Amino acid sequence: MTEELTQPKERLSFADWMRSKFGNLLNPLAAFLNRLGLMPNTVTLIGLVGNAIGAYFLARGQMTLGGLFVLLMGPVDALDGAMARLRGHPTQFGAFVDSVTDRYSELAIYGGLLYYYATHQQWLPAALVYLAASGSVLISYVRARAQSVGVETKVGILTRFERFLVLAPTLILNIPLVGLWILAVFTHITALQRILDVRRQFRQGGGYR
Repeated sequence: MTEELTQPKERLSFADWMRSKFGNLLNPLAAFLNRLGLMPNTVTLIGLVGNAIGAYFLARGQMTLGGLFVLLMGPVDALDGAMARLRGHPTQFGAFVDSVTDRYSELAIYGGLLYYYATHQQWLPAALVYLAASGSVLISYVRARAQSVGVETKVGILTRFERFLVLAPTLILNIPLVGLWILAVFTHITALQRILDVRRQFRQGGGYR
C-alpha cells in the first residue's frame, strides 16, 4: 500500500492537550534562550546530559536526588520545540534529534535503576525496570513504524508525558517500585492500544489484509 490512509479527525493526546493549554508558559523562557544565541538542538542535548546525571544518582540509590533531576529536565525537554517555533523554522531534523534524544534520556534513567537493582541482587525490581523500558521503547517504535506506512497513532494510556508524570514523583518520594509496577504494566498496554489503533485505521482505509 503506497497511498496514505484517509483518517478521521485525530484526537488530542493528554500531552498535546497540555501543550495547547500551557505551552505558552514556556515561550518567554524559550525567547530568552533564543536571545542568548542557544540553538534548540543544544537545549535538547542539555536535557540529555541532565537526565544522564539523574541516572547516575539513581544508580547510586539516591532516588530522590535522581528524581529531582528527572523532574527538572521535563520542562527542558519541551523548550527546544518552543525555541524552534519562535525562531519560525522548526525542522524535521530537529524533531528527529529531539525524538531520538528523548529515547536516550528515558533509557538512561531506566539504566540507572537497572544497575542499582542488579548490583543489589533485587531481581523483581530489575525485571520491572526491563519491562518498563521495553514497553516504553515499543510505544515509540509502534508509532514510528506506523508513520512509515502512512498512519499516525498517538493514542494510549502512557505516552511519554504520562510516563514522566508517573516516574518523576515516585522517584522523588522514594517509592520507585510503585512507579515501576505502573510503567511495567501500562506501557505494554499502551503499545497494544497503538497496534489496535493502526489496525483500525487500516481497516477503515481499506488497506487491511
